[in-house]
This record gives sequence, structure tokens and C-alpha cells, in this order.
Amino acid sequence: MSLKCGIVGLPNVGKSTLFNCLSNSKAQAANFPFCTIEPNVGIITVPDERLNVLAEIDHPEKIVPTTVEIVDIAGLVKGASKGEGLGNKFLGNIRECDAIIEVLRCFEDENITHVDGSVNPIRDKEIIDIELQMKDLETIESRYAKTEKIAKVGGDKKAKDTFEVIKAYKQVLEQGKNAREVSFDNKDLNLIAKELGLLTSKPILYVCNVDEDGFKNGSKHIDAVKLMAEKENAEILVIAAKTEEDIAELETYEEKLMFLEELGLKESGVNRLIKAAYKMLNLETFLTTGPKETRAWTFHKGYKAPQCAGVIHSDFEKGFIRAEVIKYDDYVNLKSEAACREAGKISIEGKDYIVQDGDIMHFRFNV
Repeated sequence: MSLKCGIVGLPNVGKSTLFNCLSNSKAQAANFPFCTIEPNVGIITVPDERLNVLAEIDHPEKIVPTTVEIVDIAGLVKGASKGEGLGNKFLGNIRECDAIIEVLRCFEDENITHVDGSVNPIRDKEIIDIELQMKDLETIESRYAKTEKIAKVGGDKKAKDTFEVIKAYKQVLEQGKNAREVSFDNKDLNLIAKELGLLTSKPILYVCNVDEDGFKNGSKHIDAVKLMAEKENAEILVIAAKTEEDIAELETYEEKLMFLEELGLKESGVNRLIKAAYKMLNLETFLTTGPKETRAWTFHKGYKAPQCAGVIHSDFEKGFIRAEVIKYDDYVNLKSEAACREAGKISIEGKDYIVQDGDIMHFRFNV
């Protein structure tokens, strides 16, 4: 299961620097707008300490973590919804992403110009909101009249449901709000909402990009973003992207650990960011392990055993018979599958079992 997050923001807020921290790719980080013309793409691993623990027990030939695709998207400017700057590219690239990581500049530096002349993360966020809302409203309005007509004339349930969704989104967007503020209890309506693919319906994580002093001592800009995020019920992370880039370039794990300890951190901002993105998309991980391979698999929270089997291969889901499940803590304590079996710590689960994060799974199937 692939996960694609787009890093967005105004020019010169630190998007490409953050991308460089996340990826082995090196985007051009320069002090002028649009230094990232085509989206840079990096495939990065999701940090999961459990893989290393299991590998110490099973000594597998390989360890395979799950991955996230990160896209560094060209900076947005006012008028993007009308094609200004690189607006059409920017908006098209966001549409392809599952989630948005919005970088807000929360540091002062007279040597790095701001496209609007001053540092104000709330203003920057509102600029992006307006442009994305306008594009979403354009999408909704282009379908409104036709969908309304079909819904009223015919007996097509899908058309009626679609119009209900479109009408709800139109009302919210016209108020200057984001589509993600709309929620539907009905499963069919949620599927239609997802199909519309509105830009402002995508889950969002706000990243306050700060300097080292701001990271250690806080700032008025961070406080303002926190207050805004609380009102939206959104998550924020505070990251010193330039410092993270310095950490990423250190050669040994010990050097990185020492650097983090000096900052009072147990793990890097990059790791915290990836984990936050994972959580934001309601994703979890099940595990498989043995002498050949120890591997992490991504699934949507709430998946049942056959759906998780399908994450490995579609045949596993089609021919699903049962799942053998070992809890991670039991496996770590008992040190082998055989010991877990002897201790009665392997449960046999059927089609209705809801897989839990960290479950060690073995699927039985027949096609």
C-alpha cells in the first residue's frame, strides 16, 4: 500500500530543505521562488523500531520496512487557482497526493527573502487556503447544475447522493472554509466525497519551520500556529529543517544520537514527521517475520484479516482461510514462533478479526 504526501507552502519557507532531510534525493534549495520546478520525489522508510527487535531474534536474510512517498511541490503564490506562477502544476500535484504537509515559516532571517516581505505564518496559511478553496469551488460549481438536474429528474440514487455531497461542500467553501470540515455519516456519501478528490478535503499536517533558537525557546509565530491548529482540530509539528539537514548529513548513528541529545530529543524531527503523517492517514502496521525476511506491511486501521492478507497479495484475500496471530510482545518475550505455539500464544482468527497494530501475522489461504 503506497502512501503519498505532498510538501507544500509559499516560496522560501523551507520546503526543499525539509525534503532534503526526508529523502536521499537532493532538491535544489535556493533563495528565490520556484527553485523546485518539477516535483521532486523521494521514497523514504517509515521508522519502526520493532523491525530491529524482531531481526535480532530471527536473524533474517533481509529487513523490509514500509515506505512513504514524499513529493516536494513548487511554491505557491497568490493567484495560483487562476494559473499564476506555477499554479496549475502546483494544484495538479496536490491532487495526486493522499495528504498534505504544509510548511509554515516561523523563523526570522533577513538573508532569506519572503515573497510577501515579512514573516507571518497565519497569513501564509490563509493564502494557501484561499487558493485551494477557490480551485475546489470551481470544481464543485462545474458539476453543480448538471448533478442537480439529474438528481431531481431521475430516480438515480447515486446522483442524489452526489448532489447531497456537492451541495454540502459548496456551502462550506462559499463560507471560506475547507472541505475537510465537512463529514458524512453515510458510507456511500463518504465514497463519493473521496471520488471528488477536493484539495481542501485532504488531511493536513502543519509544520512550523523554525531556527534552532525557536526550537529550543519557542516563538510568537509557533504560538499563533498552535492556536490556529487547535481551532481546526489539526496536528502540528515544530521542526528546525536546517538543523535536521545537518543531522541527516552526519555519518554515524552515534553522532546523530549525540546531536539529538544536545537538543533534548529522543528521535529526529524527520522520524516524528513520518510517524505523524502515518497517523494522520489512519494507517497502522502488521508484521511478518522469519529466517527469510522480517517485514512491515501498511494497512488502514479497522481492516479485517482478509483485507490485510490482500495487502500482501490479492490471492491471499481471495482464498483466505484463516490467520494465525501472535502479539508482538509475546513474540519478543518468548523469542520464537515455536515457543509461542507451545505457550498457547498463537490465536487462530477468521474473516471477522480486526487486525491490530503490531500483530505478527501468518495467513492460510487456498486459491
